[in-house]
Amino acid sequence: MLQELFALPDGLLEVEAGGLERVLGGPTLIHLPGRREPALFVSVLLHGNEPVGWDAMRLLLRRYGQDGVPELPRALSLFIGNVAAAAAGVRRLDGQPDYNRVWPGGLGPAGPEQAMLRQLVETLAGRGVFASLDLHNNTGLNPHYACVNSLDPRTLHLATLFGRTVVYFLRPTGVQSMALARLCPAVTLECGKVGEMRGVLHALDYLDACLHLAGHPTHPVPPHDIDLFHTVAQVKIPDGLDFSVNGDAAELALSPGLDRFNFRELPAGTAIGSVAGTAAIGVEVRDEHGRDVAHRFFEVSNQELRFRVPVMPSMLTLDERVIRQDCLCYLLERYNDHVS
Repeated sequence: MLQELFALPDGLLEVEAGGLERVLGGPTLIHLPGRREPALFVSVLLHGNEPVGWDAMRLLLRRYGQDGVPELPRALSLFIGNVAAAAAGVRRLDGQPDYNRVWPGGLGPAGPEQAMLRQLVETLAGRGVFASLDLHNNTGLNPHYACVNSLDPRTLHLATLFGRTVVYFLRPTGVQSMALARLCPAVTLECGKVGEMRGVLHALDYLDACLHLAGHPTHPVPPHDIDLFHTVAQVKIPDGLDFSVNGDAAELALSPGLDRFNFRELPAGTAIGSVAGTAAIGVEVRDEHGRDVAHRFFEVSNQELRFRVPVMPSMLTLDERVIRQDCLCYLLERYNDHVS
């Protein structure tokens, strides 16, 4: 069952992400009143090792809890997600599903987390939602950017309020923004690496700006105000493949410092690692329809894994646990011609 509260528990804003399980006991949806309705929905800690959303929210709610500023500009519904993983400092616990892959519309098997999130979406649908924001950190070197699942002008305006770099994707499924896009404009925010205060302050300013919005513009975003990219494929490393990220010998030895390639347009022939023993490509690549497109994007030449075509990667990471639990990276194409 979804734990639902209508006020902040005493002392909650003093608690770091790693202590929330002790205070809340589990995932929690908190509704707070404001001058405008319907509420802005914000989800944080869907991945337990990405505290930027909770850190920004603590600063925001302290701001509106001070004398002379007693009320939020707009009502707020806050979902605090995988507090058990946050207590352990990991993306998700072993045996848990990814909390950003099990929202309504996902393709995974049904379980208690799916039932809880379905209940959450039904609750929000009944109350009404102004907009939805899902806040994340990256584990690799990436700019701050917004992700969307719709090219509706209202959604693109909400995204460009965070920054001009916007990524449109349809896969993976089961993500928060895709489920909430059926109810309101919805964006996912990627706020840089854990521990960077710049990401927390950027998220704070954006949250505050969204609380002050009276409505959503419906005119198209001018193409010169947005750098829009489309995710064309997701790159994973097969479970049984031995790989390294630090230069050690392995079946697939990824190049050290590989995350420097994020959001760079790379020429065909760029190497990202070496393959030992066989000419197998060694990575799984699926397009947004789930089709195997590894040979479209990769080749092995002189035992080096290389891009066959010009490409722009995003979310390349050197965190082995994240690579195993999620993926190595996504591949992007420029998409500004699709801004209406």
